[in-house]
Amino acid sequence: MQVPVLLDLNGKHLWVTCSYHYSSSTYQAPFCHSTQCSRANSHQCFTCTDSATTRPGCHNNTCALMTSNPVTQEAGFGELAQDVLAIHSTHGSKLGPMVKVLQFLFSCAPSFLAQKGLPNNIQGALGLGHAPISLPNQLFSHFGLRRQFTMCLSRYPTSNGAILFGDIYDPNNNYIDNSVEVLLDMVYTPLGISLQGEYLMQVSAIRVNKHIVVPTKNPSMLSSNHGDSRIGGVMITTTNPYTILHHSIYEVFTQVFANNIPKQAQVEAVGPFGLCFDSKKISGGIPNVEFVMDSPDDVWRISEENLMVQAQNGVSCLGFVDGGMHTRTEIALGAHQLEENLVVFDFAKSRVEFNSNPLKSHGKTCANLFDLNNA
Repeated sequence: MQVPVLLDLNGKHLWVTCSYHYSSSTYQAPFCHSTQCSRANSHQCFTCTDSATTRPGCHNNTCALMTSNPVTQEAGFGELAQDVLAIHSTHGSKLGPMVKVLQFLFSCAPSFLAQKGLPNNIQGALGLGHAPISLPNQLFSHFGLRRQFTMCLSRYPTSNGAILFGDIYDPNNNYIDNSVEVLLDMVYTPLGISLQGEYLMQVSAIRVNKHIVVPTKNPSMLSSNHGDSRIGGVMITTTNPYTILHHSIYEVFTQVFANNIPKQAQVEAVGPFGLCFDSKKISGGIPNVEFVMDSPDDVWRISEENLMVQAQNGVSCLGFVDGGMHTRTEIALGAHQLEENLVVFDFAKSRVEFNSNPLKSHGKTCANLFDLNNA
């Protein structure tokens, strides 16, 4: 069976609601204090009170696993589950046969977690975070893959993106053998990991039309080495639709951005955005925005499509949101800014890589960068 889930880059594991639609003859619920429980860092026992009969997600003396909705932040205990996972292999740049993980661990979560915040028909979330039973770590371990995964999120509803596990640079894989220029355009910066397993990247500055606007005073502002209770660095997320900035950064960034556009183009803001323009008056006149990586020569250029959001008919807004004074990190990079970008998480080298220039400058999209529609 196939279960539609939300992609949660920082999630600790796969979770699905098993109450109504989950049907499997190979489902198992590991006993409390078993090896599987230890592997999942589950140290509590689970007792089901929802049903008089056992079913997936409802057994007694099994492992309790804390699960949270990444959008609403609601949390609850679910049952640690084990089942067979089938996933496509690749043969060069083509889809290969399905391969199986026979003892894949995940969570059968309480149904209320999927009732708010998630898109229609979504029944859970797929966690790719740095945690023992996240999807990447289970695949790395089971198949002996290089500890690296690559993500390319499509901007277009009718086109597929891709997530590839293993070494994208291995010449035997030929993942993007028709797009060598994209790999040659990659830049990288140190990859950090928070105590909660969230991915952070080090960014030394943000530039608008080559003018450094962040940081203004504190050069370590965007470093992943903070001593206070907040997380330092730039968090990378897929569950925030837009990039969230700490208020102090947001004020400076939006002021400089607005100063580079004629004032008569600005219109009343449309929530959740704070800076909006008449679309006709900014055609071809958007400032260039760059994230400067660890090295000043390595920059990630954000395309106009990733910067702006069509909030209303004729109104384009800067796709960055004011997170207030108490954000957990200075910058939380959102899904809109990640779309149509090749992002490589390389744990072996502790770095994250981006295409320096937009994929479209190479005539590519996430859909045609990998020829994975053909088996």
